[in-house]
Amino acid sequence: MEEPDPNPTSDHILDWLEDSVSFLPSFFDDPYTSGEIDSYQWWDESQDIGHQDLINNTRVASLNNPPTIVTVTGTTPANPTISNHLPPRNSSKKRKVSDYPIPKTSQNHHNQRKNQGRRMNQQSEDGDAAGEEPVGVKKSVGSKKGSGKATANNSNNGNIKEGRWAEQLLNPCASAITTGNLTRVQHLVYVLHELASLTGDANHRLAAHGLRALTHHLSSSSSSSSASDGPATFASAESRFFQKSLLKFYEVSPWFALPNNIANSSILQILTEESDRRRNLHILDVGVSHGVQWPTLLEALTRRSGGPPPQVRITVITGATENDQNKETPFSVGPPGDNFSPRLLAFAKSMSINLEINLLDNQPLQNLNAQLINSSPDETLIVCAQFRLHHLNHNTPDERTEILKVLRNMEPKGVILSENNIECSCNSCGDFATGFSRRVDYLWKFLDSTSSAFKGRESDERRLMEGEAARGLTNRSEMNEGKEKWCERMRGAGFVGEVFGEDAIDGGRALLRKYDNNWEMRVEEKDGCVGLSWKGQAVSFCSLWKLNAKVNDS
Repeated sequence: MEEPDPNPTSDHILDWLEDSVSFLPSFFDDPYTSGEIDSYQWWDESQDIGHQDLINNTRVASLNNPPTIVTVTGTTPANPTISNHLPPRNSSKKRKVSDYPIPKTSQNHHNQRKNQGRRMNQQSEDGDAAGEEPVGVKKSVGSKKGSGKATANNSNNGNIKEGRWAEQLLNPCASAITTGNLTRVQHLVYVLHELASLTGDANHRLAAHGLRALTHHLSSSSSSSSASDGPATFASAESRFFQKSLLKFYEVSPWFALPNNIANSSILQILTEESDRRRNLHILDVGVSHGVQWPTLLEALTRRSGGPPPQVRITVITGATENDQNKETPFSVGPPGDNFSPRLLAFAKSMSINLEINLLDNQPLQNLNAQLINSSPDETLIVCAQFRLHHLNHNTPDERTEILKVLRNMEPKGVILSENNIECSCNSCGDFATGFSRRVDYLWKFLDSTSSAFKGRESDERRLMEGEAARGLTNRSEMNEGKEKWCERMRGAGFVGEVFGEDAIDGGRALLRKYDNNWEMRVEEKDGCVGLSWKGQAVSFCSLWKLNAKVNDS
């Protein structure tokens, strides 16, 4: 979905965004130490893997090039900072920072901050009166641990957005940009500038990421900005640290861990239903796990009755090229040179599993077919699409339906689809402000849940995951359609919904118990989809599909 060009008055708004300053404080000197990740010992990069064994046993190939083994390389990113702009010094609206009262820290600091957020929202709704003064909030230097866990439904009492003051500043600012209200934009940007911090609570972090996204939208040269201009992202991370961050995030948050767990259980379910249990297994991986999903599946295959299939093949649709990384969906593109294949192949070898990994480098999904992925009749083909179909190769809603038809023409035995559950009709997101508010709402859930996952403590891993998630704010085509629309598209493409088996449901619930109890897993009675929610608000859904025998292949 293409949005219209920004309001032409954006260039005039930039006239007062002149004085570039680095307004974010340095990161903590005492970062949160993640410690051992007991559940993922199979992915420990410190294991001694013989180089010659990898050369002899690795089969990693681009289907358009001779087989190659990719060397893991990368650079260590510098401490990320965000630069923003204040009104020019000669502006009639310019005020000193001391003009904005900063409350002193007290035992009621949390309640003060909530009340201040409400007052700021009221100011933004009242407009820009001549004597209006925004109320400042002291930047947080870390979140205090709560006295106990909240219940999963505590946010359903009253206003579900109570206390989310960053959204109450960001969204009116986006609306003012859309309508060309320069005075209001100036006022709200100044307030956001005073409150934004990448080391505060979820509100302060959202203000920082949102403010950068707004200035990115205003700047005509934003497309040329590099990763060093903002927070750390996957593309700027060193390869080993990138993998360590993924493992830590899976350990503390079910954001991706639960959908991957259910997907793996579904693959085992499909294999169990096959009459010939000795058929080869072929997985088409269109996901964002960067290999972290598959070791648990391989281990489960060894416990299967009759042992693992004679051969397991994983064809991976890789992300964009380095030059296109800023246009790709968050979490889909790893650091340049990162390659999980050697570790995964070594792990499979240790369990006597005949594994082959093929990489399709930035291959448009519309061009895929059984011949290109080298699928054969003697194998069970399963498509695992996790959080990428909505944006792969920047496809439009109509192209998404065509992509699903391409998948059906491959005649897979099953398709596992997991997507962000953003209830949105693309027809209503034509202007910048509407689409931006939906992306802000989704990022809030990520930041709020991540704050709980890391217990409010600072860590490099947390900053990397949050910086990567925030890329969705600056990607104007990063918009999903919600579960109902995806299910409609799947049925229209010739698929029929399948109910998840008891093992998948029970396994998902067991996994979720290890995380914060604000997470909730729900099984939809109508379509059998599994939904993941945070504080009662939908985050993602998982669904299982098979070919509709009543639809002719075409």
